Amino acid sequence: MPKSNRPIKPTPAELNLLRVLWELGPATVKQVHLAVQADRPEATYATVLRQLQLMHAKGLLRRDESERSHVYAAAQKKNALQTNLLKELINKAFAGSGKALVLAALRGHVTQEERAEIRQILHGEDQ
Repeated sequence: MPKSNRPIKPTPAELNLLRVLWELGPATVKQVHLAVQADRPEATYATVLRQLQLMHAKGLLRRDESERSHVYAAAQKKNALQTNLLKELINKAFAGSGKALVLAALRGHVTQEERAEIRQILHGEDQ
């Protein structure tokens, strides 16, 4: 089956592991497993290893095999993946309107502190 030029959309579980790798940087399975266990103590080493292997096969991760312990790293930078996922969400759920997305987010998903920060950003751009 030919590969598509479309970016690979990670599952929620894959996104969790990507977040770990973005925070840690390139890491061994053991390092990723220890980080995952902080939030999910039931996560086994074997499960984390298998998930990293699957993500590598899908193209979500790079793997350095030059050492005995393979080192995994995200294939895409956090901002790039977030931008791709956001574009897809805007197109699918908001008919291509970034404004509609922002308004929906402001209606119920932003704290007062975040609103103040947004106001500061907008005020600074208007100058």
